[in-house]
Amino acid sequence: MSAKGELYLVGFGPGSHDHLTFRAKQAIEQANVVVGYRTYIDLVRDLLEGKEVISTGMTEEIDRARSAVERAGQGDRVALVSSGDVGIYGMAGLVFELLSAMKWTPGESDFSVEVIPGITALSAVSSLVGASLTHDFVAISLSDLLTPWPIIEKRLNAAGQGDFVVALYNPQSKRRDWQLGKAQEILLTYKKPETPVAVVKSAYREGERIVLTTLDKMAEAEIGMLTTILIGNESTFRYLDFLITPRGYSGKYNLDSGEIIHKGIDRPGLSLNRPADFEPLK
Repeated sequence: MSAKGELYLVGFGPGSHDHLTFRAKQAIEQANVVVGYRTYIDLVRDLLEGKEVISTGMTEEIDRARSAVERAGQGDRVALVSSGDVGIYGMAGLVFELLSAMKWTPGESDFSVEVIPGITALSAVSSLVGASLTHDFVAISLSDLLTPWPIIEKRLNAAGQGDFVVALYNPQSKRRDWQLGKAQEILLTYKKPETPVAVVKSAYREGERIVLTTLDKMAEAEIGMLTTILIGNESTFRYLDFLITPRGYSGKYNLDSGEIIHKGIDRPGLSLNRPADFEPLK
């Protein structure tokens, strides 16, 4: 136990240790107490030998956050673990709400806090299906347990109107069985029915399943709480089993020669300052 407590808010990525950052693994190893949702604890169980583990179920987030803060305040080294990125739909926000309420101050309070980022679901899913997030995108959770549906609906309309690539978190559960259909209806008012969509369950985990479909058929896929959905923008296209969202290079450059074909957009980047022996692709 440390004289001064330490609280690590750890995002451990999709769940595969291949995608666990060095710092996340180090923080879990340094901790003598690990707190987390039972499913997440199971994903890192082999790293927890000899540690006190505090695990709770779904909807018990406040209890987990309080336990972690209290134990750190008692001088323990505590790792509060979340899958994905702890700061993206994760526990970091709730912990910092508690910290602000108790007037915690870095350097002056009884324990330190470190946020350790991880690979979030939208990044993991996109990597499995190519390059769908290479232009502007938004993430929207369809869970209305904490956010009123009218606000979610407003955000869906804004995302559709702005032609963003859309990542849908928490798209459907046994109790929430209508929100996905409504989201699909809203987005179809702005996007073409044939807009490419990736429906991915348990990215980089046991039971991983990838379905490539289109916006008009999206709801036909098997979808649950472990699913993340990526919906393309107007430029996104499917090539083989990949979804590609162009960044815009082909609108400015000849991709074979590298020559500028549209001179009204900015100036060539450093990557196009070609050496004298440069040869175009053949």
